[in-house]
Amino acid sequence: MYIKPLRIGNVILENNIILAPMAGITDKPFRTICKKYGKPGLVYSEMASSRAIVYNDEKTEKLIDINGEKRPISIQIFGNNPEIMAEAARKIEKRADIIDINMGCPAPKVVKNGDGSKLLLDLNLAGEILSNVVKSVKIPVTVKIRIGWSEENIVAVDLAKISENAGVSAIAVHGRTRSQYYSGRANLDIIKKVKDVVNIPVIGNGDIKSIEDANRMFEYTNVDGIMIGRGAVGNPWIFQKIIIGEKSNITNEEKLKVILEHLELLTAEKGEYIAVREMRKHICWYIKNMQNASLIRQKINTLETKAEVEESLKEFFGKC
Repeated sequence: MYIKPLRIGNVILENNIILAPMAGITDKPFRTICKKYGKPGLVYSEMASSRAIVYNDEKTEKLIDINGEKRPISIQIFGNNPEIMAEAARKIEKRADIIDINMGCPAPKVVKNGDGSKLLLDLNLAGEILSNVVKSVKIPVTVKIRIGWSEENIVAVDLAKISENAGVSAIAVHGRTRSQYYSGRANLDIIKKVKDVVNIPVIGNGDIKSIEDANRMFEYTNVDGIMIGRGAVGNPWIFQKIIIGEKSNITNEEKLKVILEHLELLTAEKGEYIAVREMRKHICWYIKNMQNASLIRQKINTLETKAEVEESLKEFFGKC
């Protein structure tokens, strides 16, 4: 009933279940796994600094590399200078299907520079950034926000109106304030209010970890789509489960197969040394709540090679 194609500007998504951008998580290997086993309608890059894009930073170039991936893909950028944000958008326009502007990241290292959710405290500047970026490119521009800086500073409705007036094609709303970080519950009432005041698509984000959570977001807020972040880590199947309404658990055999494939992709993308270390957190998420998971976690964190990780995983799953 809620699953349907979603139009964002001139881009039509196959479905309205979306993978959220997450720093340090939504790299190319993770996006590939999610698209293969979950089939979300849209995925995002990790957020990239607009200044780093403008100055051709090598690490940032790798961060926004989407060559060979199934489309559509949105590249998310952050910054607080309207001119630099617009220039960065122009530089990546031919790569991406959609450009997303981050106005929700709560991380201290981002906020201290005036980026991310700090822009929730300056709606005039936020509006100028949105307008400049929209005018600088021909592809759709979207924005991801939080509902406000704190409970005393709820600005989502005002910022949604500003976004629509600036020509933004869709807005994703995380139902928490910056002060909450990831604690407490997402405020669906504010998301609902945003949906009620704008005509562009509104995507609800926050606390979606099951079919029931997805339905609650759709039913209560009437959003056009939902965005899943932390609910997808270690669980790339969540999108497909929501799309088809399937509640059955993934078998251990299937889980092992995907973990090994994820490790293979990471190794091909970043080399064995980095892949083995970055995969540790993903393995912890994949095996969460499995019997004796703590034992394999401890072991995985000491292993140095891909072969050792593979052998240990096969041994662990063979006993499950």
